[in-house]
Amino acid sequence: MNILYLHGLDGDLAPEKRNILEEYGKVFSPAIDYRTEYNSIELLVEQYRGENIQVVIGSSMGGFVGYYIADAYNLPSLLFNPALHTRSVHQKIPTYKNPYLSFKQIVLGSHDDVINPKSTFAFLSKNLQEHTNYHIYVRQELGHRIPVNVFKEEVASFFGKL
Repeated sequence: MNILYLHGLDGDLAPEKRNILEEYGKVFSPAIDYRTEYNSIELLVEQYRGENIQVVIGSSMGGFVGYYIADAYNLPSLLFNPALHTRSVHQKIPTYKNPYLSFKQIVLGSHDDVINPKSTFAFLSKNLQEHTNYHIYVRQELGHRIPVNVFKEEVASFFGKL
């Protein structure tokens, strides 16, 4: 299985999390400078078009980008605290129409002080896509950062549903 992992703003994929993902397949994890590249979504869609990506996983800013890449490729996605409602950097948001049923698992931290989970709910309620099965989890112990144990649990849960 080919996995596209998208890191958050100024982040990267930690080796411990990469090891977890590699249990499920080959991991593609590009370095993305969201601050200077306002067109990240379309560039990544084009860059990975021939790689047969099968799932998209992203965190924070990477969750935002992953939300739209999953639509572009019609892929299941696992999104941790996605910056859907507001972001500190500008990004162009393309329109991808997905006529096929897709799956998005969204994990929100109730104590997230970077991405307000209530704002994410507001975004989703306003922008519900009719061809998407949403599985939304609010983890009461979670803030913005995703500890390795939570990452491992949510990744296992996600792949168990595919």
